[in-house]
Amino acid sequence: MFERMREEIQMVFARDPAARSTLEIILCSPGLHAIWLHRLASWFWTRNHIFWGRFISTINRFLTGVEIHPGAKIGRRVFIDHGMGVVVGETAEIGEDVLIYQGVVLGGTSLERSKRHPTIGNGVVIGSGAKIIGNIKIGDCCKIGAGSVVLKPAPPGATIVGIPGRIVQESRKCAIDLDHGQLPDPVAEVIKLILQRQDELEKEIKDQKISTDIAKLNHFLTKKSEIEEIFTEGAGI
Repeated sequence: MFERMREEIQMVFARDPAARSTLEIILCSPGLHAIWLHRLASWFWTRNHIFWGRFISTINRFLTGVEIHPGAKIGRRVFIDHGMGVVVGETAEIGEDVLIYQGVVLGGTSLERSKRHPTIGNGVVIGSGAKIIGNIKIGDCCKIGAGSVVLKPAPPGATIVGIPGRIVQESRKCAIDLDHGQLPDPVAEVIKLILQRQDELEKEIKDQKISTDIAKLNHFLTKKSEIEEIFTEGAGI
């Protein structure tokens, strides 16, 4: 147990540039406290001490602002940064080396007592305010953009942004990556493409208009020449 706690303290050093000392992390890291208290709540829950599991989970929420159901499964070296407003449902499963920011929700969409919450792979980064809803699988090394709402499964290495979430990249590698805000904007990219196409169409219309005007001018000059020839022949007679 102490070895795992030491591992998690080192994980905080690696992922939180504000961390200064071991004592500070132990006493002042609510995300770490939430993981430790969840582990205790889960111990009671898995041994069928349902009330005490839920009670410790409630104390956890009161002290840290993080609500993790005691039935949720959380892997090693999971870091909840800041943590306030994070909600993890009963059947959620979180892999190893996952980074979760404040306001994240791993929610369910069913009233049935079955698997109804997300499964998060290893090395995933979930940005602030992101919502992952339903019994879906988020593959290893994915990145979920801040404020995104993910309703469909994602393959390993995908970067997902938007409401609803869309895959905008598919080549991310597992790494300690704190940048969850600078992500592609698919809406802006679509608008850019529309404006580019609009410029192309305006140019085509302009070129077409010029071509039409030139054709009309040539037709007029041809008619003018024909009329002049007629009058010239008449004058000669």
